[in-house]
Amino acid sequence: MEKLTLLEQDLINAVCLFHAKFKNVEPQNIEVELMYDDVAGYSAEAFYNGQLEVYNSVNFIMAIRLYIDEQLGRDSMSARISLDIHDEEGMVAYIEF
Repeated sequence: MEKLTLLEQDLINAVCLFHAKFKNVEPQNIEVELMYDDVAGYSAEAFYNGQLEVYNSVNFIMAIRLYIDEQLGRDSMSARISLDIHDEEGMVAYIEF
């Protein structure tokens, strides 16, 4: 089984690209904040033009899958994705194909 780690900047890029694609805006104009809460789990907020969109864990994983498909050229549907908080790297995603 092949393993890949996406670092925090990759996850931010994934949310930027996801948000940009579905809102028809430029990804470089989007600000993203990644979050973790014991109750809600992993999530992200995307800010664009004064508007806030919250991505819950499911939508956050969808953004990562789109990133895997479009940026890494891999089949994301065959990937197992798990999110974690790393002491030095911040939020990371562990991908297994």
